[in-house]
Amino acid sequence: MKVVFLGTPDFGVPALKKIMESHQVVGVVCQPDKVGARGKVEFSAVKKFALEHGLPLFQFEKISRDGVNCLKSLAPDIMVTAAYGQILSQEVIDIAPHGIINIHGSLLPKLRGAAPIQYAVLLGLNKTGITILNTVRKVDAGEIILQKKLDVLPYETNGELFERMSQLGADAVVEALHLIETGKAVYTPQVEEDATFCSKITAEQERIDWSKPSGEIINLVRALNPSPAAWTEVDGKRLKVYALRPSEKDYQGVAGEVVECGKKTLSIMCGDGKAVNVIELQAENARKMDIVSFLNGRKIAIHAVLK
Repeated sequence: MKVVFLGTPDFGVPALKKIMESHQVVGVVCQPDKVGARGKVEFSAVKKFALEHGLPLFQFEKISRDGVNCLKSLAPDIMVTAAYGQILSQEVIDIAPHGIINIHGSLLPKLRGAAPIQYAVLLGLNKTGITILNTVRKVDAGEIILQKKLDVLPYETNGELFERMSQLGADAVVEALHLIETGKAVYTPQVEEDATFCSKITAEQERIDWSKPSGEIINLVRALNPSPAAWTEVDGKRLKVYALRPSEKDYQGVAGEVVECGKKTLSIMCGDGKAVNVIELQAENARKMDIVSFLNGRKIAIHAVLK
């Protein structure tokens, strides 16, 4: 089939690569370039891949306004979206005879929305997966074509799960394209009553609230690793935290209190009366490092309270 692929971040690259192996990619659409640090223009992962492989590339400020005629001229049989980043009009959805299918990073109808992989980690789920669904005007509400389940590993970070999910999504979308092409696809409506939603992580959520239970704090740190990273303050300076583990020791103290700081261990109290051990962190204007390296050059006062 002739496929137009719409995606922007790393998540879409494995899928685009795999689609190329069995279908004709007649166009790749990604979000406009962003201006990064020091005014440098940054290309998205999908754009870089498309340029490296000589694929026709398109970037629309507003696809539903600027891209309709261009997409029609490509005459795709189907379009595939993977974290593209723009809402599609019905006119865009109707361009291809087989419509648009989307690679979504959860087992729908659970975790509809912009950050399903992060929220799987944030909520401490043991299982998640990929859903391939047809695109309708309502966000992530289309009929399900197929789903692939995946176990979330203990202490797995968002970045680690994201990588595995992107590979699973690539396998799933190619399978779905084959089902559609051969007329074997079954479209199953979602149960609306079971739907849950997740929006993007806000800046307010990035700050660790030590009054919360230790498990929730550990999951927050996992969900924000590698970026943007959860953080706390010590002596008025920001400290990014990349990994925590439950402490096996019993301590007394208030939430956020440093209850141990030795050569190898930094333990902090949480709101449920349990402590967590910091495994990896990054001080202001310093590189990310493991806790032993950090404590080799710096100590945090016992009974200091992180905020």
